[in-house]
Amino acid sequence: MDKFIAYLQIEKNASPYTVQYYRTDLETFGAFMQREEVNDLKDVSYREVRVFLTELYQDGLSRRSVSRKISSLRSFYRFLERDNHVTANPFSQLSLPKSEKPVPGFLYEEELEKLFCVSDVQTDLGQRDQALLEVLYGTGIRVSECQQLQIQDIDFSIGTIFVKGKGRKERYVPFGSFAEAALQKYLFHGRKNLLNKSNSITENVFLNARGKPITTRGIRTVLNKIVERASINIQVHPHKLRHTFATHMLNEGADLRSVQELLGHESLSSTQIYTHVSKEHLKKAYMKSHPRANDKN
Repeated sequence: MDKFIAYLQIEKNASPYTVQYYRTDLETFGAFMQREEVNDLKDVSYREVRVFLTELYQDGLSRRSVSRKISSLRSFYRFLERDNHVTANPFSQLSLPKSEKPVPGFLYEEELEKLFCVSDVQTDLGQRDQALLEVLYGTGIRVSECQQLQIQDIDFSIGTIFVKGKGRKERYVPFGSFAEAALQKYLFHGRKNLLNKSNSITENVFLNARGKPITTRGIRTVLNKIVERASINIQVHPHKLRHTFATHMLNEGADLRSVQELLGHESLSSTQIYTHVSKEHLKKAYMKSHPRANDKN
């Protein structure tokens, strides 16, 4: 297991969360092997795999959790096959349980406008909060990508940021005039003042109140405070802004491939989940296009 974890960290560049999920899944299967008195990974057959699957369902796990565990163990056995520790992968014959993909939540434009109006941009933290909000919605980048953003990654001359994504994948993402204005104000005023509170030097764009690089948890806290000040009864997290970015892009006519590139998705299927549209967009399209929708038509 230690070799496999090292493989995930070094070769696959998996995140700490992903590594922890794999470790937990392998430990769960190890405990199952002990109960079944299977002493060697080579001795695991399709029968044991079916019994293990049954136990997972009996424990009340969701289809999504079961699918993840099976996928983890299938990958583990592929690794064992590659290094000649086993000659067969007993999980290769097992089909993953189908799980329904939830439609991602997104914000309507009216809700976004309320969020953009509450930060006091005359203060250092207000400038930071506004810049954070504009960047997350204006680019659709992940919270981890935003947290790692460096000053040299921003190119104001062509309006793009250089993003270091999952699995060491890199991409350039454009940003618009609102994000540009918010970033310029923050970088040349608020950020400098925040940095003066710290004795260290950092190239991280977004800082906390002590002048240190903000954490992903810190970004979530900032968003929660913005929602609180806006007095709106919605839940907003960084990924919801990413969902909103993708939904609004597609609703306004962007093609799926372009949105895939902007989001940094490896597979187009990951982007297709955003092809749902809001009721307002459907109604607008209907009223504009149907011959009998209104008198003007």
